[in-house]
Amino acid sequence: MGVRKRERAQQIKEANKQVAFAKLNNCPTSPRKMRLVADLVRGENVEKALGILKFSQKEAARRVEKLLLSAIANWQAKNEDASIENANLFVQEIKVDSGAMLKRLRPAPQGRAHRIRKRSNHVTIVLGANSNTQS
Repeated sequence: MGVRKRERAQQIKEANKQVAFAKLNNCPTSPRKMRLVADLVRGENVEKALGILKFSQKEAARRVEKLLLSAIANWQAKNEDASIENANLFVQEIKVDSGAMLKRLRPAPQGRAHRIRKRSNHVTIVLGANSNTQS
C-alpha cells in the first residue's frame, strides 16, 4: 500500500471514530407515522432527543428511543476513552425508508375485495460528535 493511500485510510478511520450509527430494519409501522417521530429528534442533542422520545405519546417513539440508545452504545464501543458528556453527541442524520409491504385482501360489499397494504419501514440513525465545542 502506498503512503498516500495509507494516510488517507488513516484519515477516514479517524473521521469514522466521531460517527456512530444504528439501523432498525422491517419495523412494522408505516413510514409516514415513523417520519413524524423522526422529525422531532433530527439535529437535536442526544440528551434532549431521549427526553423528547421518552415523553412522546406515539408508539413509534418507543422504537426510535431504543434505536437511539443502541447508536449511543455503538459510539461508546468505538470511543472507550471518551465520555458522552464531553463529546456533545447529536442526531446528525435520521432516515426512514419504506420496507417490505404485506398485501392482504379485505372483503368489501357486493362480492368485491379491497387490498390492504400493511407497510413496514427501515430507520437509520447517525450520531455525530461536536468535539469543537469543548470548554
